Amino acid sequence: MAQTYRNIEELPAMLTVYQLRSFLGIGQRQAYELTHTEGFPALKIGTTIKIPKHLLMDWIKTHLENNSEKGAAT
Repeated sequence: MAQTYRNIEELPAMLTVYQLRSFLGIGQRQAYELTHTEGFPALKIGTTIKIPKHLLMDWIKTHLENNSEKGAAT
């Protein structure tokens, strides 16, 4: 059964790709593609990919701001 998080504070400090998938509501392929996107805060430790929660929140905030600026320009 997939772990469900009620709020951001319940997320672990370092997310796995599986936890990222669950949190963002995306598929496995999309999650791995995202972790390989330039500028995405993913750390490769051996064969494991970890995403620091605080950097993920910063990345989301930056992309939300960029998207809202692009929307305002159209």
